[in-house]
Amino acid sequence: MHIRTLALFPLAALPALLHAQTNPAPPESDGGSLAPVVITGSGSAEQRWRGAATVDVVDGTELRAGQLQINLSEGLARVPGLVIRNRENYAQDLQVSIRGFGARSTFGVRGVRLFVDGIPASAPDGSGQAANFPLGSADRIEVVRGPFAALYGASSGGAILAYTQNGTRPGELRVGAALGANGLWRLSTQATGQTGTAEAPGWSYTLDVGKFATDGARPQSAAHRSTANAKLSRAHDGGRTTLVFNRQSAFALDPQGLSRTQLDAGTPLTTPQAIQFNTRKSVSQTQAGLAWDQALGNGHKVELMGYAGQRRVIQFQSIPPGVQGAAGSSGGVIDLDRDYWGFNARWRLQREWQGGQLDLSAGLAGERQTDLRRGYENFVGGTVGVRGTLRREETNQATTLDPYVRASWQKADWTLEGGLRRVNARYASSDAFLTNGDQSGGVSFNGYLPVVGVRWQLAPQLQAFASTGRGLETPTLNEAAYRSDGGAGLNTDLNASRSTSTEIGLRGRNAAGLWNATLFDIRTRDEIVSAGTIDGRATFTNGGSTKRQGLELSAEYGMGNVTLTGAYTYLRARYGSGTASIPAGNRMPGLPEHQFFSQLAWAPAFASGIGGVFTLEARHTGSVFANDANNRTTALAESHTLFGIGARFEQTTGAWTWREFVRIDNLTDKKHAGSVIVNDGNSRFFESGLGRSVSAGVELTRHF
Repeated sequence: MHIRTLALFPLAALPALLHAQTNPAPPESDGGSLAPVVITGSGSAEQRWRGAATVDVVDGTELRAGQLQINLSEGLARVPGLVIRNRENYAQDLQVSIRGFGARSTFGVRGVRLFVDGIPASAPDGSGQAANFPLGSADRIEVVRGPFAALYGASSGGAILAYTQNGTRPGELRVGAALGANGLWRLSTQATGQTGTAEAPGWSYTLDVGKFATDGARPQSAAHRSTANAKLSRAHDGGRTTLVFNRQSAFALDPQGLSRTQLDAGTPLTTPQAIQFNTRKSVSQTQAGLAWDQALGNGHKVELMGYAGQRRVIQFQSIPPGVQGAAGSSGGVIDLDRDYWGFNARWRLQREWQGGQLDLSAGLAGERQTDLRRGYENFVGGTVGVRGTLRREETNQATTLDPYVRASWQKADWTLEGGLRRVNARYASSDAFLTNGDQSGGVSFNGYLPVVGVRWQLAPQLQAFASTGRGLETPTLNEAAYRSDGGAGLNTDLNASRSTSTEIGLRGRNAAGLWNATLFDIRTRDEIVSAGTIDGRATFTNGGSTKRQGLELSAEYGMGNVTLTGAYTYLRARYGSGTASIPAGNRMPGLPEHQFFSQLAWAPAFASGIGGVFTLEARHTGSVFANDANNRTTALAESHTLFGIGARFEQTTGAWTWREFVRIDNLTDKKHAGSVIVNDGNSRFFESGLGRSVSAGVELTRHF
């Protein structure tokens, strides 16, 4: 069990940079992985223990142990402050929020930055997806919370960072398969290793390919996805070069949300419109990145990184033909072709100064996405669910160019650190289809994001920490696409949401385990909220101020062959100043006030060469409102507690190792809303959670 609620040593405010260490280790120890904003160095517990930021680290082995290895939500329930739910709808990705940031998203991820080996899985406008996280080859996943998350740039209320394994000697080959409920299956292969010899090592490599498919928990919810990830790195005199590559293709039917009446029916249902229009989504994405770092002597270092990619999305919606007759309608079929790229350039200085370790850096980070966006009617004559007449054609761009600086001074008993990032974001739209009004226009968002933090060592195994900073969340291109009054053109009246975040806490450790307790307070103004749907177009506005206050507790302790892990989150999220449609004091939608996870793991003694672990889990989620109006009759998902049991085994014979698992989730077959669709225009707010389900898998490993 390797979850660690620890402090991550923040180094630079940029969205993706190179892997580095306070005390340089042999080149093979870091694998040259790209690292964004906050650099984790060797990833050691000691280094994170000595920082001021709040980070949970889930080890890759624990992330995979006894899991299907399909969804990021499988292994992160133990992270406090994080809401991550599987919608059981692969057309809409996971529902993810950190301390309330990102809760309004009806699809994909908003307000939380995602990275895989340092390359953003979030676009410059803040939208992202977690589907391309390579769980099979993950070395660790880090969840960053609190004020220091703002150093990742705009729309960074939190950050989730995945780092893949580094190739070492001897090499390793893994082949795995898993089966689950509703016809779900997964096949995957991972290979890691290093060319050359021990005396003269060459390239370190990590390869990960996999595919999964499911018939779906509800009608119209079948899906399949194929992924391929590769990382190559090689040390040179005083530095390292790293190359990364990712390819993903996916197809999913979309069962859409359910009304309160449909959810209460008990039987897994799908809204008739989803079947009538054959709602569906296909995605393909390819991206690559290159990183290079070089020591210059006397503690100086330069780090450079660049990446580029292409993403294609085609989605068929269930918008009625009658609605699409309006002059401003963009149709019921989305056709998106995106090109994107980004870079980082950073200078860094590390040296002893005034009896402590000084770490100073400055640099420039830039990103651009260019979206060719077309909209078509989803009908031809009386036939629906097919591509019809063109109704929208425009080119959207989002560009960021952010300079940053940070400094840290660390001594044995305390650490003082801070940073400043200047956000410069520009959106532009060029309309080539003027029949429904000229959608052309431009808008800019900018601001300074300062953050400062301190750590005090109160005792050898006890420390206090505190930090404060400002954040800025920009609307996505999709949210800024339409004016809230129904007029044509970008919504230039929609402002970025600005926040001030403060946290203070204690953390401790001993030979048996560790614990963490954090209090936080977040005040925002110009919160981005739904302004309703006009002619089938979702519009947004600013909803005044909000206040989020909460407590996060987590602990892990081992007692002989038993390990107990627990996490609890209390989050009071309220609208402060009301609007015409949102009364002051209403709860923010999509957020439970209480969330709890506990796991008891027992590893009894087995015969020589055999190992095993048995687990019992409980997950509690408090009630959640699905709309800003807090309607209790039609938009409230009640609290629920789910139990799960699992067993996994391991046997080694010569060079071969077998691992097997079996688990039962939702042991009591509790009927519940697995997730909510915030402010859905048709009041279909709910996605039903999975009932009692059994899954099993096997993995074969060989070293070479």
